Amino acid sequence: MNTHSPEEEFKSLARGIAWWGGLTLGGISAVFLALLALSTSTPKTAVPEAVITEPTTPISIADRIAQSGDTQLQDGYAFFVHTDETLGPQQENPERRITGNGLKCSSCHLNEGTQPFGLPLNGVSQRFPQYRGREDKIGTLAERVNGCFTRSMNGKALDTAQYEMKAIISYIDWLDLNQAGTEAQKVKGLKPIELPNRAVDLAHGKEVYDRACALCHQGNGLGLKNPGAISYTYPPLWGPDAYNNGAGMSRVITAAQFIKNNMPFGINYENPTLTDEEAYDVAGFINQQPRPQKSNLEQDFPNLVKKPVSTPYPPYLDPFPQSQHQMGPYPEIIAYYAKQYQEEKKN
Repeated sequence: MNTHSPEEEFKSLARGIAWWGGLTLGGISAVFLALLALSTSTPKTAVPEAVITEPTTPISIADRIAQSGDTQLQDGYAFFVHTDETLGPQQENPERRITGNGLKCSSCHLNEGTQPFGLPLNGVSQRFPQYRGREDKIGTLAERVNGCFTRSMNGKALDTAQYEMKAIISYIDWLDLNQAGTEAQKVKGLKPIELPNRAVDLAHGKEVYDRACALCHQGNGLGLKNPGAISYTYPPLWGPDAYNNGAGMSRVITAAQFIKNNMPFGINYENPTLTDEEAYDVAGFINQQPRPQKSNLEQDFPNLVKKPVSTPYPPYLDPFPQSQHQMGPYPEIIAYYAKQYQEEKKN
């Protein structure tokens, strides 16, 4: 039985509410203080600001050479990419005219000597001295460069100790060092094609030339000169300013491999536009056109077993006629050397 007065019950209730309120408020306060202590005792991790990286443009070979401060290297680069103007017919000093046509080193060694399967020079220094079948001996890099001067550029040989030769080799050495690991250094020479088991079709070769080559090299094959009419924007493929008949490019197989994976200008081996047969026929058509003739070619390849099957001039160590060496078919000549001399032929 409740004996408290209403006033006493009200006071008791008020004291209970106050007690519970204090307890609750104290708990909330304790939690708040704990959280506050935790936040002030734990170090904050700084959030880094976003770093904006500007896209970088690779420095060109020309600019890197220019910035090198190496005069000999700079001259070697100039001799390589402006051969006709620095060492050729456009050179003002007659005594410095070494080459005899309108070609540059970079006419064949594409993209400043760095294009994969475009006769790249990356890694070449490391492969010399090497055996060369044309001379049947171990040759130096300087001797190989002279082969280009006397054949592809229809000129004369440099003294191997001459400044111009040292400068050109310094550029080739620079490519070895500065293009290490690039795609061009993983390949060498030219990419093989599937050789048709037939002779070159000259009519088809002309059709391919007119369609795919004449725009740059002109319908007459004499090349396109720049607006100043000093140097060639697109080199001649035949005529007096072209490579002579002793050059490697005068071989149909060599020319076809080069054309298939590098021409028309702007393509590469990853996106060829010509078929193997088109490259084969147009190479044969080009190499049947008139060009400078090199003397003493009969002295090439003292060991005739080493002579490439598409070499256009005799003598040969086989029963096949010169016309077949010039225009095929080649598979039976290749098979003959494999059986008769155990010699594997690639070009």
